Amino acid sequence: MRIRTVGVIAVLGLALAASGCGTTDEPTATPSKDKGNGKLVIWADQKRTAALKPFADQFGKENGVTVEVKEISENQQQTFLTASQQGSGPDVMVGAHDWIGNLVQNGAIDPVQLTAAQKASFPEIALKAVSFNGQTYGAPYAIENVALIRNTELVPTAPATLDDAIKAGKELKAAKKVSEIMCLPIGQQGDAYHIYPIYSAAGGSLFGTTATGDPDPKNVTVGSAESVAAWTKLKELGEKGETALKTSISNDNAIATFAAKKCAFLVSGPWSLVDIKKTDIKYDIQAVPGFAGGKAATPFVGVQSFFVASKGKSKALAQEFVANYVTNKDVALALYNADPRPPALTAALDQVKGTDPDAGKFLEAGKGGFPMPAIPEMSAIWGPFGNAEAAVTKGGDPATAAAAAAKAIVDAIAKK
Repeated sequence: MRIRTVGVIAVLGLALAASGCGTTDEPTATPSKDKGNGKLVIWADQKRTAALKPFADQFGKENGVTVEVKEISENQQQTFLTASQQGSGPDVMVGAHDWIGNLVQNGAIDPVQLTAAQKASFPEIALKAVSFNGQTYGAPYAIENVALIRNTELVPTAPATLDDAIKAGKELKAAKKVSEIMCLPIGQQGDAYHIYPIYSAAGGSLFGTTATGDPDPKNVTVGSAESVAAWTKLKELGEKGETALKTSISNDNAIATFAAKKCAFLVSGPWSLVDIKKTDIKYDIQAVPGFAGGKAATPFVGVQSFFVASKGKSKALAQEFVANYVTNKDVALALYNADPRPPALTAALDQVKGTDPDAGKFLEAGKGGFPMPAIPEMSAIWGPFGNAEAAVTKGGDPATAAAAAAKAIVDAIAKK
């Protein structure tokens, strides 16, 4: 089933034309027979809310229902879970794939009924990310990972190793051309998402693996000998060592500092390009390199997705919207125009790559990446890992920080 796109295309025409994106879909929609309570409620963040609105309006007209797209600006996962448990949640939720295990465990989402042809329209890594216990729990719309973004005026040649990048950053700082060796968000509470490529390159890990190669929550490895070696490496790069990693660099200032040409290297994702492109800075994008002679750096790969709420009041409409409406190329392109994360839909990605080489570079940087585990136990990782990261960055003892993080994670998992 494909969607009726004529009215929507008219609304989005200028944006798509500006990006060089066209459309090929024809109107062939079949309105849903089950109208639920006559209303479809969609929750999304600020950027997705505006992009979805014209498609939601069109869906409402075709189905004779009211569609509300509500912005949830902060703590989207917990806000959704709390509302779901109180019976006041939406019918459709937009969020990251690593929420899935937690949402399924709490009975908050239903499997999405995608056909074999629809599944084939996504790359394997996207479908794998939204799969849990053998079922598909989300319709993917964007793939994201961090990369190393380099100011090519300050550092013309791409560093082959992380050691090379830090050496170049130190030389620029010594010459007073920059104020920071590297812009990698850490903050006072740590940031596991952005540090993970470096942590993994130094030999660190989160979980062991099962016989099928999946993360094993019964085997937390944050405190293993290999991970302690990685924490030790982070300490060496931290505030009492190389000073390449600093807790004063956070998500609040990392991109702005790079855009102001105060650091030559930024570890960030495609969302940072919105601000970088507002400046005259010349940049290039590459995979975060590993250490000389060490392991490859493996960034987390995330997949932004649409979920069907299990306690929604219009579940049939929600299934129709998620499975048959947002899996359309026009929606994928509109979401890309709103926020330049590479589309998960292969047809949309191929079109975007023709006009925006940055999308292809980010995807290339994510090759060999590590899909963020969608298991419920992943939610136990972030806080304790971040605390350990902040502690060693400030010069704390790696073994002590690793042991504390491992215990906190194991204790949290035991309570689930």
